[in-house]
Amino acid sequence: MDKRFLTVVFALLGAAHAEAGAPARSLSADVVEAYVSKGDVYVQPTDNVGRYVSRRPAEEKRLFRSEIIDRKVAEVKALLKNARLAWMFENCFPNTLDTTVHFRMLDGKPDTFVYTGDIHAMWLRDSGAQVWPYVRFANDDPRLKSMLEGVIRRQLLCINLDPYANAFNDGPVGGEWQSDYTDMKPELHERKWEIDSLCYPLRLAYHYWKVTGDASVFDDVWVEAVTRIVQSFREQQRKADRGPYRFMRNTNRSTDTMINDGWGAPARPVGLIVSCFRPSDDATTLPFLIPSNFFAVSSLRKAAEILVQVNGNSSLAKECTDLADEVAEALRRHAVCHHPEFGDIYAYEVDGFGGRMLMDDANVPSLLAMAYLGDVPVDDPVYQNTRRFVWSEANPYFFRGTAGEGIGGPHIGYDMVWPMSIMMKAFTSQDDEEIKWCIRTLMATDAGTGFMHESFHKDDPTKFTRAWFAWQNTLFGELILKLIDDGKLDLLNSL
Repeated sequence: MDKRFLTVVFALLGAAHAEAGAPARSLSADVVEAYVSKGDVYVQPTDNVGRYVSRRPAEEKRLFRSEIIDRKVAEVKALLKNARLAWMFENCFPNTLDTTVHFRMLDGKPDTFVYTGDIHAMWLRDSGAQVWPYVRFANDDPRLKSMLEGVIRRQLLCINLDPYANAFNDGPVGGEWQSDYTDMKPELHERKWEIDSLCYPLRLAYHYWKVTGDASVFDDVWVEAVTRIVQSFREQQRKADRGPYRFMRNTNRSTDTMINDGWGAPARPVGLIVSCFRPSDDATTLPFLIPSNFFAVSSLRKAAEILVQVNGNSSLAKECTDLADEVAEALRRHAVCHHPEFGDIYAYEVDGFGGRMLMDDANVPSLLAMAYLGDVPVDDPVYQNTRRFVWSEANPYFFRGTAGEGIGGPHIGYDMVWPMSIMMKAFTSQDDEEIKWCIRTLMATDAGTGFMHESFHKDDPTKFTRAWFAWQNTLFGELILKLIDDGKLDLLNSL
C-alpha cells in the first residue's frame, strides 16, 4: 500500500477524532514506515464518526466476567472527559480478567490459574499484582471473590511444590526451560529464585483477608506455605552454607544464568536475604537485592498477623517477626549509602563486603516502588533522595528521549523505557504537575494500541515489547482508580 496514501488516512483519522472531542494524534511518515515495515498496517480503532472503540474481547470470548468490574469500567468512562484516557482505561483495567484468568474448582475449592499474558504460565509475582486491584470489589461480586480466593489457593499450592520457583505451568506439561541446571519439575515453567515471588502471595492474601474478612484460605496449606517461605528465606541468608539452590542455563544472555557454578556472587552473611534474580527475572549482580529485602520485611509481618489472629499459631508467627526484625536491622546497617549529588540513598544491591550497586530497575519491587508497596513511608527523606536519584541520568538505567523518559533495565536493554516505572512515579508522587506528566506520557506512548506494553523506545513508541502484558495493563487501571479515589478527577479531566 502506498505510504503517502496511508499518511493521508492517518491525518484524516486524527481530524475525525478532534471533531468528535477525542484528541487528535498525528502520525509522521516515519511512523507509517514503521507500521508498514512490520507488515502490520495499524489504524487506531474508531468507528465511522471518530469515536474510540473498545478493544476488549467480545463478551462471549472473555475468560472471566464480573458485573461489578464492568459497571466500574462504565462508571469511570462516564467520569473521564478525555475520550482517549477513558478508552485506555476501558481496555486496560479488565484486561487480566478478559484474557488471562482461568477459573475452575479443584477438590471442591476455587482454583485460579492466571497467565501473565503472551506467556502462558503463571508467575507468582505477576498473578499477585494482576488481580490486586480487583480485591476492593470482592464483597460486591461473590464470583469475583471466589476467583480471587482461587488465585491465593493456587499460589499456595505452587509455593508448596517449590518455593524456589518463580513461574509455574498449568499441570506437569514441561516447557522450554526444563533443561536448566537446577531442580526442575514438569510443573515448573521456570525456577529462578526471587524473594518477591514469595512476597506477592503474602501481600495478596493479607489484602484479601482485610477486605473480605474471609479466613477460609488460611488452612493447613497456608501454614505449610508460610513455613516453606520462612525456611527458604533463612536458607538464603546463607549463614552456615550457601543453601540448596543453584541455577545455570545454556544461554547467550548473561543475565539468564548465574556465575560461580550456579551459586551467584559471594555474599557475606549480614542478616539480609540473597535474591539470585531480580523481579525482571534477570540475575542480580550483587546478591542482596535491597527493594526485595524491604518487601520481605513487610510481607513477613503481614503473615505473622494472620498466623496470630486466624491460626493461633504464635510459634510460626514469632519465626516470621523475628526474621523480619533481623532483616530490618540488617537493612538499617547495610542498605543506605551516601551519594555525592543526592545525599543518603538506598542502594539497589549490596554484598555485605562493602560492595554496592547504585541503580534501579523498572520491575516492582524497585527502589522507586518501595513507597507504593508500603515498605517505606513516602516522606522518608532517604526514599525521597533515592527517588530523585533513580529518575536521573545518575541511574544507569534511566533513559530520556523525544517520546518520553523513565527507567528500564538490562532485561530489554538500552533506551527502552518501561511504562511501569512511569506508573510508579505517579503512584508515589506528591506533585500534581508530575502526575499529569506521567499520565500524558503513558497516553502518548501506547503506539495507538490503547494498551500498556512492557517497554517502548525513548524516541519511538511504535518500537515496543510485549503487546499483551496483563500486569502493566491492570496496573494502569489501578493508577487511574487511585487518582480518582484521591480526589484528582479534575486533574485527569484537565489533560
